[in-house]
Amino acid sequence: MNTTQQTTALKGGEWIIKESNASDTFIPEDFNEEQRMVLDMCHQFLQNEILPIVDRIDQLEPGLMPLLLEKAGEQGLLSTSFPEDLGGLGKDFITSTIVNEGLGGGHSFSVAVAAHTGIGTLPILYFGTTQQQQKYIPKLASGQWKGAYGLTEPNSGSDALSAKTTAILSDDGKYYLLNGQKCWITNGGFADVYTVFAKIDGDKFTAFILERGMEGFTQGPEEHKMGIKGSSTVQLYFQDCKVPVENILGEVGKGHIIAFNILNIGRLKLCAAALGGSKGATTISVQYANTREQFKLPIAKFGAIKHKLAEMAIRIWVGESALYRAAKWIDDKEHEMIKDGKPFNEALLGAAEEFAIECAMLKVFGSEVLDYVVDEGVQIHGGNGYSDEYLISKAYRDSRINRIYEGTNEINRLLTVDMVLKRAMKGKLDLMTPAMNVQKELMSIPDFGSDDEGVFSKEIKYIKNFKKAILMTAGSAVQKLMMSLDKEQEVLMNIADMAIETYHTESALLRVMKLVEKQGEDATALEIDIMRTYLYDAADKINKAGKDALNSFAESDELRMMHIGLKRFTKVEPFNTKEARRRICNKMLTENNYCF
Repeated sequence: MNTTQQTTALKGGEWIIKESNASDTFIPEDFNEEQRMVLDMCHQFLQNEILPIVDRIDQLEPGLMPLLLEKAGEQGLLSTSFPEDLGGLGKDFITSTIVNEGLGGGHSFSVAVAAHTGIGTLPILYFGTTQQQQKYIPKLASGQWKGAYGLTEPNSGSDALSAKTTAILSDDGKYYLLNGQKCWITNGGFADVYTVFAKIDGDKFTAFILERGMEGFTQGPEEHKMGIKGSSTVQLYFQDCKVPVENILGEVGKGHIIAFNILNIGRLKLCAAALGGSKGATTISVQYANTREQFKLPIAKFGAIKHKLAEMAIRIWVGESALYRAAKWIDDKEHEMIKDGKPFNEALLGAAEEFAIECAMLKVFGSEVLDYVVDEGVQIHGGNGYSDEYLISKAYRDSRINRIYEGTNEINRLLTVDMVLKRAMKGKLDLMTPAMNVQKELMSIPDFGSDDEGVFSKEIKYIKNFKKAILMTAGSAVQKLMMSLDKEQEVLMNIADMAIETYHTESALLRVMKLVEKQGEDATALEIDIMRTYLYDAADKINKAGKDALNSFAESDELRMMHIGLKRFTKVEPFNTKEARRRICNKMLTENNYCF
């Protein structure tokens, strides 16, 4: 990483108050040859090993999923960024994100592989002692052993720290005796190794490594689920389960550090997998629209269908722009910390923690893109979309869980704003100065001119204004509501939506600017259409979210003034999104797949 980049490197959340440079922004078109090959290998694996047998996988055929995980392990797909001395490939964070995206269209298999390589393995990789790492990681990396993770309980989900499972030291001091239960454990039915959380002496929240077959450790039957039916999901029961003291993971009483830090990476990777699944479902829908005829025409010829297909592509492309922008930030921060002498585990966790705000936003956006894509995919299929014979119905059911696990989207929206405000309070993010400047600007005569006449000068100005809308709304919410702000979840969710839309729109603009620098405007005409259509719609969404927030705590003259400000900050010029969407869709119809 060169010094010029280091000086421009943004901290987490800083994009709200600082401008980003297009040439410094990492975009999917920057993948190197090896990364493209990895993505291709993932797609081949799904085509050859997974998609032909999705029905068998969904029937939970005994031994099938473990076998598929082993096959993935043989190809190196389970250990992309694990260190080489522990049996991994030692690749960077971007490459491991690419694997999550590439395998994201594999329905239940995607869930099993993500749980195994993420929450099933990373706690031991990042928090384990050298002995623990050497004992477990090589076997998890190869797929010989499968991993799972036990945090959720019948009465504690998002509020993980209210867990009831207990651990008491045995009289001889050699074991901890665990008592309690865990639920919704992905891979639980066949895993060999589990990271489980319990409270020592009823209050010290601590992580333990458990192995299948430990005395007092049993599992319940497979859950019957709405979707991801082929993913093993069971309850775990502990009755005086004997766990050797050397199987404590991390420090006693510091289990929350493991639980919450692992989730940051998991959220970003979930976004990657959701976008991979979205691309697959969009391709299915494009192919169906090209072949299905009504009124003697392929339904692809109808404007209503074109609108849906184009909107799928737009949201995926924008989500992907935001995903790899943040993945590169994490990758750069990790390398910077390693250069400063931090061990690899502290470096990646520290980097993911730095960009926890972005990880939360990506999780929300990616899971909601997938839900949109599969929902409209079913609609395009009409009655056939409701039939199990068509893959889109499975995609529809499988998608729904993504807005729930790795922290519900509501929790992630609340966290987004909470983390930004906490960093501002600690002086890590100077929101105060720009927020005061926006207040001053509201009092002044608006400047309708544009200083710069570059290709995207208008769009750059729009994004700056979107950020002012966030600062104005959040700033006055903090002033007005003070200590009761955390109880006003609706307001926090509105502000989160403004931030999510702005971050994603800016990411799309930076990607287009970089592409135009590289390839020229003509070669990127459709990408420009995608960005402009998204931006045009985002302006309205930001305006609506801002109004809803302001209406709930401001009144009279102050409210009127802020409404005028919001209108000014979300004003964009008219744009013919119908024609842009038709151009975007027609390209996919010609290629007969998601082709961006």
